[in-house]
Amino acid sequence: QVQLVESGGGLVQPGGSLRLSCAASGRTFSTYALGWFRQAPGKEREFVGAIMSSAGDTYYADSVKGRFTVSTDNTKNTVYLQMISLKPEDTAVYYCAAVKYGRSWSSPDYWGQGTQVTVSS
Repeated sequence: QVQLVESGGGLVQPGGSLRLSCAASGRTFSTYALGWFRQAPGKEREFVGAIMSSAGDTYYADSVKGRFTVSTDNTKNTVYLQMISLKPEDTAVYYCAAVKYGRSWSSPDYWGQGTQVTVSS
């Protein structure tokens, strides 16, 4: 069983920055790739970005490429989502997710509880 706990959400002005954290239980990084999804009101949950392999390869949705960065701190079992140049359309609940290495991100094995990010002036 993997537990994922997100933190760091909040209200930020357009153009601002925010960093989300996801603390993972156990030796998650040796077995699972970690990443982020988001769900805006009235929309389906969508993939944002992830660490795709144990080598640290990353992959991002086109809508966030160049603005969002996924990184990990293996000593803290934590994955981060650094967001810059935020736009109102980035407003959503952001979820941390875990997928066994080599498996598809279309159906993550574990989810966090989500953290709200609101981009508004």
